[in-house]
Amino acid sequence: MRVILMGPPGSGKGTQAASIANHLGVESVSSGDLFRDHQKRDTELGRLARSFMERGVYVPDDVTIKMVMDWIDDPAHANGFVLDGFPRTHAQAVALDEEIESLGGIDRVLFFRVAQNELVRRLTGRMICRQCQTPYHAQSSPPNTEGVCDRCGGELYERNDDKAEVVTKRIQIYSDETEPVVEYYRSGGKLREIDGEASIDAVSEASLAAVSG
Repeated sequence: MRVILMGPPGSGKGTQAASIANHLGVESVSSGDLFRDHQKRDTELGRLARSFMERGVYVPDDVTIKMVMDWIDDPAHANGFVLDGFPRTHAQAVALDEEIESLGGIDRVLFFRVAQNELVRRLTGRMICRQCQTPYHAQSSPPNTEGVCDRCGGELYERNDDKAEVVTKRIQIYSDETEPVVEYYRSGGKLREIDGEASIDAVSEASLAAVSG
């Protein structure tokens, strides 16, 4: 099964990606995961992506599409996948449809809806472990020891794109560029909306029902 998770930054789609993928017996990946992997390996695509991410703007379509399509074309993902946060633009959605048309196309798109004021609250308190990438939040899920990861003891840090001024810009960019993609999939009958402001358990239950029904 081929599933897309959509929603603005901070909507919680990343939290649900692993459980949905495990439920379906496939792998999940986010465009951010691919960006970081390419940056770690210092590829040309990685360097290009970094230059845009540091300014809090989305990476251009051609760079993002190349990374994602390379991952999809890996034989390990022939049985399906969960894409977290991709596509973000209409051009990306069309490119993805063309790439996987022979496989039967996308089966389901889940859209996690969250109000803007809640998004800002969530994102401006978020911290990430430098070593294992485990996420925390200063209010809703703080670490046991300030600045230290509970899982591996790594240092926690605030990403540049989680700073307040950048967060507001990211949400505006999302509204301008990604909301039309939601309508694109809605018109195709593949979109299912999830209340992203419900409890994590409730969101998980609704998500699994959406991909199973």
